[in-house]
Amino acid sequence: MHKNFKNIEKVVYGRGSFETMDAILEPVRKENNHFILFIVDNYFTDKPLKDRIPVKEGDEIRFIDVDPSEPTTEQIDSLRDEILNSKGIPAGVVGIGGGSIMDIAKAISLMFTNEGSSTLYQGLNLIKKPGIYHLGVPTISGTGAEVSMTAVLTGPEKKLGLKCDWTVFNQVILDPELIASVPTDKWFYTGMDTYIHCIESENGMLNNAFSHAYAEQSLKLCRDIYLGDHAGQIPENDDKLMVASLMGGLSLTYSEVGVCHALSYGLSKILGEKHCYANCIAFQHLEDYYTSGVAEFKTMLQKHNVTLPQGLSNNWTDEQITAMAHVAYNLPHMWNHAIGADWKEKITIDTIKALYKRM
Repeated sequence: MHKNFKNIEKVVYGRGSFETMDAILEPVRKENNHFILFIVDNYFTDKPLKDRIPVKEGDEIRFIDVDPSEPTTEQIDSLRDEILNSKGIPAGVVGIGGGSIMDIAKAISLMFTNEGSSTLYQGLNLIKKPGIYHLGVPTISGTGAEVSMTAVLTGPEKKLGLKCDWTVFNQVILDPELIASVPTDKWFYTGMDTYIHCIESENGMLNNAFSHAYAEQSLKLCRDIYLGDHAGQIPENDDKLMVASLMGGLSLTYSEVGVCHALSYGLSKILGEKHCYANCIAFQHLEDYYTSGVAEFKTMLQKHNVTLPQGLSNNWTDEQITAMAHVAYNLPHMWNHAIGADWKEKITIDTIKALYKRM
């Protein structure tokens, strides 16, 4: 089956490019009720970046704490209803932050024009109408949320994205200066999300020349950043990581993720673990699925003195492990890519429970 995905309409890249936002938003302000809704990571409430955001009279700015929780359907619905009841439909939405902020901005842009709860739209191509203009400014690189067609939300029944062409940002600003202050542990975990995206994209049934081209270059950049002669959190590598994240996201868009991400969704939904960290927790135990990738990942852990916890499953109840296994099992597109069309003959709930018990 051929994929016909929409890409970001416009991307501006480079140090200092954050300052182009005001000019980019100027023509957008004529739409709907003529105000911009800024969704900003709470981390920046007392940081200099706050004063650089081009907020004008009538605009709304919301600082949202996404640590430790990830975006929820309830959160999106409540914020959408509050803004609609007080000011109407924004001219556009701007998300400034990491992957969770990107997903909130994408999701709420869709929900301003689609009736009912966002739980109704968790899945592929369930959105009925295009959303409003939305612009993404990543301040942590690795998740690929700035380029993906998915806004991942945790709902009362499942963790699953609003996934369609209209989810993709109209505009992205990639300014490597913005990721300089990322704490080392988050810098590593989010970077590994990009790395794992590419390993899973490459090692699956849907891999193709298009997805491979993006993954190949993204992996080269990841290896420079985390294993090269100048490995580490330095300005040169911030530039590379921002590009690697975007390419990794495009690789999985034209292919798919696999076993690690399925397990990660279970860890996030049932235990509340952050996505990138959950990926790392799971990936270290998947040698039989991604042999060379896991070996290289462990070398990166050692080089950057990152220690991941072991024996976590000893503290999980069988009910929790079973619940996580059901979350992971109910992601057929990931298993189909990783294992093949006959994956149900090879993967059972007990198979997945055994994978969680490795952790």
